[in-house]
Amino acid sequence: MDDQATPGPDGAAPPLDAETAVRRWRMVLGRYAESTLPRRDEDAGLDETLGYLYDREYTGRGLRHGRGAAGAGASGGSGAGGVGAGGGLGASALRAVDWLDGARRLFPASTLRRLESDALTRYGLTELLADPAAVDSIETSPELGAALLRIKGTISPQLAAGLRALIARIVADAVERLRRPLTTALTGSRRRDRRSPRASARDFDWRRTIAANLGNADPGTGRLLVQDVRFMSRRRRQNLQWDVIILVDQSGSMASSLLHSAVMASILAALPGLSVRLILFDTSVVDVSHLAGDPVEVLMTCQLGGGTDIARAVAHASGLVRRPTRTVVALVSDFEEGGSVSSLVGEVAALAGSGVRLLGLAALNDDDEPWYDRVVAERLAGAGMRVAAMTPDRFADWLAEVT
Repeated sequence: MDDQATPGPDGAAPPLDAETAVRRWRMVLGRYAESTLPRRDEDAGLDETLGYLYDREYTGRGLRHGRGAAGAGASGGSGAGGVGAGGGLGASALRAVDWLDGARRLFPASTLRRLESDALTRYGLTELLADPAAVDSIETSPELGAALLRIKGTISPQLAAGLRALIARIVADAVERLRRPLTTALTGSRRRDRRSPRASARDFDWRRTIAANLGNADPGTGRLLVQDVRFMSRRRRQNLQWDVIILVDQSGSMASSLLHSAVMASILAALPGLSVRLILFDTSVVDVSHLAGDPVEVLMTCQLGGGTDIARAVAHASGLVRRPTRTVVALVSDFEEGGSVSSLVGEVAALAGSGVRLLGLAALNDDDEPWYDRVVAERLAGAGMRVAAMTPDRFADWLAEVT
């Protein structure tokens, strides 16, 4: 719709006028509101595109998936193999790829990402994966990648190539975004005594910036006018000889963390001097270290779901330690232990006592909000594991601090 509200001076959107509000409610309610909220002619494309996808919600609740009130024609056909076929539209039913093409013309990128994600992961329009052009045009995001991992086991083998291609695009975007901050953090230590001409958020020197701009303070408001921003330089590290063991929980809630862990492992595996072991676990333990450099294959191999035996995974890691004082064990988990918490705490304490650096990366949901068992996490912290919930780029700095 072209009636976007312009934010006010304080950044808040002003109240909508009545006409715009009615139009938006009609889009939300769909064809079943046609008798009381007739749609405007210029909104037909929006209405039919949204109806094609979201009318499936009615089918899921046992309602007939047809033309709707007053001949609104909100499409609603499911395309090949989709949910709710047989709604009475016959030859006029859209194919999923045609729907996607129309949605791309009508909606901005942010809305399109949500529509595509819902189509693939909520309403089963996985036939989109059979069309290479559709796969190449879908807006990628880590959230879509996590959603695809959750439904990967339900997708037919005939669509595996399309799924792999889409996940590969998502992984490539993540690698491009994370490689530089991760490698910079690990291969160059900060030098607070030397200024860098290169602006980098992770090297921002707030102490020296404040000191350099104290003369620019406004006495009336007390605010500091920053004209000279300082950044720290980095010294290339000469000794990066470390063994890094990454344990990744593949229980059902861990899709987003699993995706980022696979990407981080591939970047670390490419750094000279680092030996990377990648372990996936639920109630069993699978060593995929031979795939650490191929995050797409790791993600296609993983099996989300099932229980969780973190103690067993940590015990497995203990058996891989050869140089305790040069080893980092990073546990990526929601810490919802299905086995013995006491055994888990004991394994962590033993590793910490031997000199191993232990990092506990608490799970984040798709909105980057912490999602983990705090009681277990606190017990692990007491046993010698540093525990925090953080985004992947922040993990780079954290890992650099302990190596």
